[in-house]
Amino acid sequence: MKLHADGGSTRITSYGPGYFAIGDRIVHQGIIISAGGAVAAWPPLLPEDLEEEHLRKLLAHKPEVVLLGTGARQAFPAPELLRPFVESGLGVEVMDTAAACRTFNVLASESREVVAGLLPIGPRDAAGA
Repeated sequence: MKLHADGGSTRITSYGPGYFAIGDRIVHQGIIISAGGAVAAWPPLLPEDLEEEHLRKLLAHKPEVVLLGTGARQAFPAPELLRPFVESGLGVEVMDTAAACRTFNVLASESREVVAGLLPIGPRDAAGA
Protein backbone atom coordinates (compact mmCIF):
# COMPACT_ATOMS: atom_id res chain seq x y z
CA MET A 1 0.00 0.00 0.00
CA LYS A 2 1.29 3.43 -0.94
CA LEU A 3 1.04 6.09 1.77
CA HIS A 4 1.16 9.83 1.21
CA ALA A 5 4.71 11.01 1.94
CA ASP A 6 4.92 14.11 4.09
CA GLY A 7 8.58 14.82 3.45
CA GLY A 8 10.07 13.19 6.53
CA SER A 9 12.87 10.69 6.04
CA THR A 10 11.57 8.53 8.88
CA ARG A 11 8.08 8.22 7.48
CA ILE A 12 6.85 4.95 6.08
CA THR A 13 6.04 5.81 2.48
CA SER A 14 4.67 2.39 1.51
CA TYR A 15 4.52 -1.24 2.60
CA GLY A 16 3.39 -4.52 1.17
CA PRO A 17 4.09 -8.24 1.20
CA GLY A 18 7.63 -8.59 2.53
CA TYR A 19 8.76 -4.97 2.37
CA PHE A 20 8.68 -1.51 3.92
CA ALA A 21 9.67 1.71 2.15
CA ILE A 22 11.09 4.49 4.31
CA GLY A 23 11.69 7.43 2.04
CA ASP A 24 13.68 5.99 -0.87
CA ARG A 25 14.95 3.02 1.17
CA ILE A 26 13.31 -0.41 0.73
CA VAL A 27 13.69 -2.93 3.57
CA HIS A 28 12.77 -6.60 3.05
CA GLN A 29 12.38 -7.72 6.67
CA GLY A 30 10.97 -6.61 10.00
CA ILE A 31 12.07 -3.19 11.21
CA ILE A 32 12.26 -0.94 14.22
CA ILE A 33 11.56 2.66 13.24
CA SER A 34 11.56 5.72 15.45
CA ALA A 35 10.38 9.25 14.86
CA GLY A 36 13.89 10.34 15.85
CA GLY A 37 15.31 8.94 12.63
CA ALA A 38 16.45 5.44 13.54
CA VAL A 39 15.60 2.53 11.27
CA ALA A 40 17.03 -0.88 12.15
CA ALA A 41 16.53 -4.43 10.99
CA TRP A 42 14.44 -6.51 13.38
CA PRO A 43 14.80 -10.29 13.18
CA PRO A 44 11.36 -11.66 14.11
CA LEU A 45 9.19 -12.54 11.12
CA LEU A 46 6.07 -13.82 12.86
CA PRO A 47 4.36 -12.94 16.15
CA GLU A 48 5.35 -16.33 17.57
CA ASP A 49 9.02 -15.47 16.89
CA LEU A 50 8.93 -12.54 19.33
CA GLU A 51 11.17 -12.77 22.37
CA GLU A 52 11.53 -10.42 25.32
CA GLU A 53 14.86 -9.15 23.99
CA HIS A 54 13.20 -8.07 20.71
CA LEU A 55 10.71 -5.98 22.68
CA ARG A 56 13.42 -4.51 24.92
CA LYS A 57 15.06 -3.06 21.79
CA LEU A 58 11.99 -0.88 21.30
CA LEU A 59 12.49 0.66 24.75
CA ALA A 60 16.10 1.58 23.96
CA HIS A 61 14.71 4.49 21.91
CA LYS A 62 13.19 6.11 25.04
CA PRO A 63 9.73 6.38 23.45
CA GLU A 64 6.59 7.94 24.80
CA VAL A 65 4.50 5.67 22.54
CA VAL A 66 5.31 2.08 21.45
CA LEU A 67 3.58 0.40 18.51
CA LEU A 68 3.85 -3.28 17.66
CA GLY A 69 2.75 -4.33 14.18
CA THR A 70 2.16 -8.08 14.09
CA GLY A 71 1.73 -8.82 10.38
CA ALA A 72 -1.56 -9.06 8.52
CA ARG A 73 -3.53 -9.67 11.70
CA GLN A 74 -3.40 -8.35 15.24
CA ALA A 75 -1.74 -10.97 17.46
CA PHE A 76 -1.00 -10.25 21.11
CA PRO A 77 2.34 -11.49 22.45
CA ALA A 78 2.40 -13.69 25.53
CA PRO A 79 1.92 -11.55 28.65
CA GLU A 80 5.36 -12.44 30.03
CA LEU A 81 6.98 -10.95 26.91
CA LEU A 82 5.45 -7.58 27.77
CA ARG A 83 7.32 -7.43 31.10
CA PRO A 84 9.80 -4.77 29.83
CA PHE A 85 6.89 -2.39 29.20
CA VAL A 86 5.34 -3.02 32.60
CA GLU A 87 8.73 -2.43 34.26
CA SER A 88 9.19 0.84 32.36
CA GLY A 89 5.64 2.05 32.99
CA LEU A 90 4.90 2.20 29.25
CA GLY A 91 2.09 0.52 27.43
CA VAL A 92 2.43 -1.01 24.01
CA GLU A 93 -0.22 -0.67 21.31
CA VAL A 94 -0.55 -3.98 19.45
CA MET A 95 -2.16 -3.87 15.99
CA ASP A 96 -1.78 -5.32 12.53
CA THR A 97 1.23 -3.97 10.64
CA ALA A 98 -0.81 -1.87 8.20
CA ALA A 99 -2.50 -0.02 11.08
CA ALA A 100 0.84 0.35 12.86
CA CYS A 101 2.42 1.95 9.76
CA ARG A 102 -0.40 4.47 9.44
CA THR A 103 -0.41 5.21 13.18
CA PHE A 104 3.36 5.65 13.22
CA ASN A 105 3.18 8.25 10.45
CA VAL A 106 0.42 10.20 12.20
CA LEU A 107 2.21 10.23 15.57
CA ALA A 108 5.58 11.08 14.01
CA SER A 109 3.99 13.98 12.10
CA GLU A 110 2.74 15.27 15.46
CA SER A 111 6.34 15.23 16.75
CA ARG A 112 5.55 12.44 19.21
CA GLU A 113 8.38 10.25 20.49
CA VAL A 114 7.07 7.09 18.85
CA VAL A 115 8.86 3.85 18.08
CA ALA A 116 7.38 0.93 16.13
CA GLY A 117 8.43 -2.67 15.84
CA LEU A 118 6.95 -3.88 12.57
CA LEU A 119 6.74 -7.51 11.51
CA PRO A 120 6.51 -7.91 7.74
CA ILE A 121 3.29 -8.80 6.01
CA GLY A 122 4.03 -12.10 4.31
CA PRO A 123 2.81 -12.99 0.81
CA ARG A 124 0.34 -15.48 2.33
CA ASP A 125 -0.88 -12.82 4.78
CA ALA A 126 -1.53 -10.32 2.00
CA ALA A 127 -3.62 -12.89 0.13
CA GLY A 128 -5.72 -13.47 3.22
CA ALA A 129 -4.44 -17.02 3.81
